[in-house]
Amino acid sequence: MTINRRFILKLLCSGTLCVGSAARAADELKFNDMYTTGVELTPRAKSLAGKQVAMSGFMAPPLKAEADFFVLTKVPMAVCPFCDSKMDWPDDIVLVKMDDQVEFVSFNRRIDVTGLLEVGFVKDEQTGFVSFVRLMGASYAIA
Repeated sequence: MTINRRFILKLLCSGTLCVGSAARAADELKFNDMYTTGVELTPRAKSLAGKQVAMSGFMAPPLKAEADFFVLTKVPMAVCPFCDSKMDWPDDIVLVKMDDQVEFVSFNRRIDVTGLLEVGFVKDEQTGFVSFVRLMGASYAIA
């Protein structure tokens, strides 16, 4: 579990006394509610773009040891799909960008992630990773 400013704000804002931008409750987005077919987002997923969302899933094995991002998957993945070219990468993944370095958790531990939902194809200049759905400025906790 990463304890940072966002985590503490999340704890403080779990009641009704929180004010300001942190007071907005995150809308839940499930992997099954993201796509209609291919890379066509559902109307619900499109409507949540630019808003804080909460998702549950699993942290894929890291692409590199020290990173400020990870990939959230619907099901646990024991092998880094970037490291084995024969393995199929699932269609329903979400890139999670953190403000700080990620403390990786075991691939089979469910985590809850909250962040600002961005959609549309973007290529990260540092890693070359192309994403379609991202959670930006995210925080997470082991479920």
